[in-house]
Amino acid sequence: MFPEENTSPHPTLVLVCKRPAIGHGKQRLAARIGAEAALRIAEWLLDCALEDLGNWPGATVIAPDQRVHRDWASALAPQALCLPQGSGNLGERLNALDHTLRAAGHRRLVFIGSDAPALRPEHYQRVRIALREADTVLISASDGGVVLMASNRPWPDLTELPWSTADLGQALADACREAGHSVALCGESFDIDEQADLTRALGELADDPRPARRRLLHSLASTCGEHA
Repeated sequence: MFPEENTSPHPTLVLVCKRPAIGHGKQRLAARIGAEAALRIAEWLLDCALEDLGNWPGATVIAPDQRVHRDWASALAPQALCLPQGSGNLGERLNALDHTLRAAGHRRLVFIGSDAPALRPEHYQRVRIALREADTVLISASDGGVVLMASNRPWPDLTELPWSTADLGQALADACREAGHSVALCGESFDIDEQADLTRALGELADDPRPARRRLLHSLASTCGEHA
């Protein structure tokens, strides 16, 4: 089944995610705070990303990392197209998603993960505006990665990029420029990978009124208190 052609004037938001489970994702965090606590955090983080998906003004896609999780993902975001990821490393999977969606007429694509709750409406608005002029727009992560990657053009080959390293952001921007893209960097945020990120999130989300962020904040306060 192929996705329907996109007719929205807005970019399409694609949430790339994993189904939270013990032993599946957030392993660095689990090693410090325990598997059960890391699982709870992963579930709340996913709720924040789903909140952004639900508030997006254009077409939306949820892309679970395994085909067996299609029904789970569809139930989480019934308004979104569910397009499970294929095989290979993250770069290969993103290239495949990008190709499938562009073939269906989704010309401007914004990719996010499920672990960057400090992304705010103003971040997304800046990205939408920047895409009017630049081919590719990135929001950097403070650890050297990226928390959002958007483009009006097909991504170059992402297979050999240094995923999950501090060199990713620069390598991605360089690869896009080498492919002829104009690239705009649209601010910086952070994702949740380490225990220290939990403390940072407590501060960043303290004044955030969005319901999923309030629930995450409560969970983070409890977790940080237990592991102080």
